[in-house]
Amino acid sequence: MRNTAQGFGPETNEGGAGARPRLTVIGTGYLGATHAVCMAELGFEVLAVDVDAAKIDRLARGEVPFFEPGLDELLRSNLAAGRLRFTTSFEQVAAFGDVHFLCVGTPQQPGGQGADLSYLHGAVSALAPHLRRRCLVVGKSTVPVGTAAALAARLTAEAPAEGVELAWNPEFLREGFAVDDTLRPDRLVFGVASASAEDTLRAVYAPITSRQDTPVIVADFATAELVKVAANSFLATKISYINAMAEVCESVDADVTTLARALSLDDRIGGKFLRPGVGFGGGCLPKDIRAFLARADELGVGHSLTFLREVDEINLRRRERVVELARAAVGGSLAGRRVAVLGASFKPNSDDVRDSPALAVAGLLASEGAAVTVYDPMAMDNARKARPELSYAPSVTAAVTGSEVTVLLTEWAEFAELDPAALGGVAAGQTVVDARHALDPARWRLAGWTYLAPGRPAMPAAAVPAARRRRPTPRRARAAFSAAQA
Repeated sequence: MRNTAQGFGPETNEGGAGARPRLTVIGTGYLGATHAVCMAELGFEVLAVDVDAAKIDRLARGEVPFFEPGLDELLRSNLAAGRLRFTTSFEQVAAFGDVHFLCVGTPQQPGGQGADLSYLHGAVSALAPHLRRRCLVVGKSTVPVGTAAALAARLTAEAPAEGVELAWNPEFLREGFAVDDTLRPDRLVFGVASASAEDTLRAVYAPITSRQDTPVIVADFATAELVKVAANSFLATKISYINAMAEVCESVDADVTTLARALSLDDRIGGKFLRPGVGFGGGCLPKDIRAFLARADELGVGHSLTFLREVDEINLRRRERVVELARAAVGGSLAGRRVAVLGASFKPNSDDVRDSPALAVAGLLASEGAAVTVYDPMAMDNARKARPELSYAPSVTAAVTGSEVTVLLTEWAEFAELDPAALGGVAAGQTVVDARHALDPARWRLAGWTYLAPGRPAMPAAAVPAARRRRPTPRRARAAFSAAQA
């Protein structure tokens, strides 16, 4: 295999009293690349490996293969400092590292609900035969409970060296904030089976814990595995709860955003993730709650998580509701209608379109015969690959030109600052469906638009007195967007 890390340093690292461990990262996708770069930023020597030679070459040249704010600068600076290298050789990784982080994907099984662990087992199979000295292998991937124990047994059986241990250290990254979440985490969880494994992890994370008050939770394997899926399930439940309230609000012409604000002032509830919209997506929450359900069924406790099935169903229903609003806005049929879609990524500050509600809604609109044109600030290339049947525009103005209805599906900050008066001059129809509640309704109505949003009473532009219509300002839009984010 090709090795782009020649000349990094000695082939072995026996260490010594007070020696800083050398780290490796197996897998250079979103989690792995971020972890490798950030650990190098903390001062460690890091060697990352992947079977994808093209990806390794890009990273070695200082190119991050996905969008994550701030990561590209850190990648280039740590490459230049010599702390970070990339390779395709598992043999070299095994010889180099004292601590090996498993950061491979665990996607949903094709045709099933459970987690596909083939990449994780493949990584262990590639690494274990080369482990010829004492080391710690640390899982960071999101896995079904029981996976760590099985991998620990495999390492004991397949690694030539004695003293090869496993620990589980789940990640809690938010796309768009991953650098900060790695360098300044809100908690660290160590799933360990020995005091030596805990001591090693404390040494690895000492640059973080020594300068900030980061709680460290020490647990057994099973608890550490459950922390991540339990956290994601809780967040998914909170999001679906407020979207269920949006369904109730729609039936009685109540306003779900006001309801959410009132609920957020209760200290027992709080306002985070209590924002109504088109639902959650991405590479984590949807597949994690489904894998959690599947594993619970295997363990015979599926009845305890039955509510997660409804959480998933509520989430998917919100996509249909946005289509209903767009359909009603153009007279009951989308066939032949021109629709502008603003947003393709599953969330702002990301180019990730995995299980994206935005692209899902765009696809549903197109399936009803609409001529859909999509614009996204960062996710256009990924969107084209995922949905080549849709049309794409180079700007918001180009997307909205000639459209009969505009649908906002990802809450990018730049969309909140749009000038509705200017867009009204190029649109064929002045109706906006704000599926993410990212716009200032009054501002758009004053500019002549009919503003629609899931869970909010409809009010056409005609309901706004003409004397109050004035050119809106971006400052008001930013203020409204910030309030919605709170």
